[in-house]
Amino acid sequence: MTSSDPKLERETQRDRILAVDDSPDNLFLIQAILEDEGYEIDVAENGFVALEKIEKQPPDLILLDVMMPKLDGYDVTRRVRANDNLAYIPILLITAHEGSSVVRGLDVGADDFIRKPVEMDELQARVRSLLRLKHSLDERDRMAREREDFVSRLTHDLRTPLVAADRMFSLMQSGAFGELSDTMQEALATMVRSNQNLLDMVNLLLEVYRYEAGRKELTFSRFDFYETIQEIANELTPLAKEKQLTLKCNCSEAFDRTLVGDRLELRRVFANIIGNAIKFTDAGTVSLYLDRQGDKSILEIKDTGIGISLQDQKNLFERFRQGRHKRSGSGLGLHLSHRIVAAHGGRIEVCSEIGQGSVFRIYLPTNR
Repeated sequence: MTSSDPKLERETQRDRILAVDDSPDNLFLIQAILEDEGYEIDVAENGFVALEKIEKQPPDLILLDVMMPKLDGYDVTRRVRANDNLAYIPILLITAHEGSSVVRGLDVGADDFIRKPVEMDELQARVRSLLRLKHSLDERDRMAREREDFVSRLTHDLRTPLVAADRMFSLMQSGAFGELSDTMQEALATMVRSNQNLLDMVNLLLEVYRYEAGRKELTFSRFDFYETIQEIANELTPLAKEKQLTLKCNCSEAFDRTLVGDRLELRRVFANIIGNAIKFTDAGTVSLYLDRQGDKSILEIKDTGIGISLQDQKNLFERFRQGRHKRSGSGLGLHLSHRIVAAHGGRIEVCSEIGQGSVFRIYLPTNR
C-alpha cells in the first residue's frame, strides 16, 4: 500500500499559466519568458477563448491583457470571479495604457497589475508571488476538507457505540437482565441521560458537517407555520411549568399560516430557540408572536431571561462559540439554526440586554 504526500505532488507538478492577449507577439514574449522558468504556458487570443479554456481546465494563474476587442480584461475577470464552480485563480492584469484603471481592475477581482513594456524580472517576481498565494490557499482548503472528513468519520464512529449503549440501557431498565434495586435504577437513569446527551451532540455535529460540506438536501413543501409553532409550544409547556414560566403564543391579523420550506429542519430551528428561551429564563414569560411583513413570515421569540451581552451577540451564531453562562451548551445549536434559516433564504436577528431578556426574530420567505 502506498501513500501520497500532497505537498510532494504539488512540487513535482508544473504550474499552469494561461496568457491572454490579442497580440501574438506579446503572447510569444510572455511564453518565452515564463517557459524558461519551468512553467507550463497555455495561450488564448481573446477573452471568449480564455473563458472556454478556464472552464475546461482551470489554470493556476491567469495573465490577462486589459485592452482587448469584444471582451476586455475587466469583463473576463468579472466573469471568472462570478463563476462559483471555479476554485480561486490569481489574475494578473497587463496593460500598455496609462489610462487603464488599477482601481477598476482590483474592484472587479484582479489580484495584481503590471504595465507594458513588461520587464522580465518584474513579471517573474509577480508571477512567483501570486502562485505562492495560490498554493497557500489551496493548502488551506485541502486541510479544511481533511478536517471535515475527519469530523464526519469520527462522528459516525462515535455514534455507533452510543446507539448500542442506548439500546442496552433500555433493555436494562425494562428488566431484561433481572430486577434492579432503586439505587441501581437511579444510577442507570443518570447513565442514560449522559449517553443521550452525547448522542444528541454527535447527531448535531453531523448535521453541522452536512450543511458546511454542502451535503444537506432540503425537502421544500407547503406547511402550516402556526400549527408547527403550536406543536412545539405544547411539547415545551411542561418544561416551562416546571420553572413556573408562562409560555404564550399569538399571531397578528396579517399573519399567513402557510409557509414553504423544509418543515423538519425549520422545526428544529424553532424548537432550539424556543427551548433556549425557556432554559435561560428563570422567572416571567416566554412569548411567541407570528407576523408577516411583505413577503416575509416572522417568528418573534421574546423572553424575560438573563439576556445576552453585546460581546456574546457578535459571535452568537458561530460554531463552538459558547456563551459565558454556566448553562451554555456546545455552541452548535444556534450555529446550525443560522445555517438552516440561511439555506431557506431567511435570517435570524437578536436584540438583548443583560438582565432585560432577549428577543429573537426569524425571518423566512413566505413563498420560494
